[in-house]
Amino acid sequence: MLTDFSFMVSVASASRPSVASAFRRKIILAISALALAIPAASWAQSAADYVIGPQDVLTIQVFDQADLGGKYTVETDGTFSFPLIGRVTAGGLTLRNFEGELKKKLADGYFRNPQVTVAIEQYRSQRVFVMGEVRNPGPVPLTGGMTLIEALSRAGSTQPTASGEVAVVRAPQGAKGPVLPDQPSGTEVFRASIRELESGSMARNIELRDGDTIFVPRAETAYVFGQVKNPGGYAVQKDTTVLQALSLAGGVTENGAMNRVRIVRIVAGGKREIKVSLTDTVKPGDTIIVPERYF
Repeated sequence: MLTDFSFMVSVASASRPSVASAFRRKIILAISALALAIPAASWAQSAADYVIGPQDVLTIQVFDQADLGGKYTVETDGTFSFPLIGRVTAGGLTLRNFEGELKKKLADGYFRNPQVTVAIEQYRSQRVFVMGEVRNPGPVPLTGGMTLIEALSRAGSTQPTASGEVAVVRAPQGAKGPVLPDQPSGTEVFRASIRELESGSMARNIELRDGDTIFVPRAETAYVFGQVKNPGGYAVQKDTTVLQALSLAGGVTENGAMNRVRIVRIVAGGKREIKVSLTDTVKPGDTIIVPERYF
């Protein structure tokens, strides 16, 4: 059995790229694929329910009336000027409702049964915040029907230092800027496993609202020392095993004693040394020590 485990670690240490890099690429590809896999009909329906706000840029087309079509920017009071009918109010209405209102105004003495389509050219009035261990943290424009996976994809996906969990914080109405999970009461917090999202769990892939904060916390760290190729601290997930942690450290050297690996763990404020097997789970703050073989 010792030989089998040694072989497993040797294979893991020889593989390039590392386990961490491969897992990160797998998550990035999965998030991107899932973002593209959202049904077009579902997205279109949600986009039609998008609530128009100040600074949004609308594309309006009136069938057989090319002169009326074009791009219109909603002003700070929620209105803009439209040919023939003057100022119209779009702010606070969904795309579908505003389309209907514009059609009624054009039908009132101008055209018989006008065919009107309204779409968003640029989303500017609403946004979400993606914070924490992502490649491009910061505000992301909220498009119609945007989901958690889409927002993570827009932020460049997660970093290798990310934990296996993501939190969506829904702040009380009127809050400005990002809100973290541990901030004042009145917030709703939805949590999802990145691995669940990676596996295609659409139940956790919630639709976002204006002002939501997506927070990806930093993974906890464990330390690997002794007879390993790259000693140091490494990000670990909740189910990381001793074998996986050794792989992150480049594998065990030829002088390492695989049958005497131990962990130094802080228990009740004191240090405790524990002999472990390679399949045991590593805890945050653990120090894994691989001693030298006896000759």
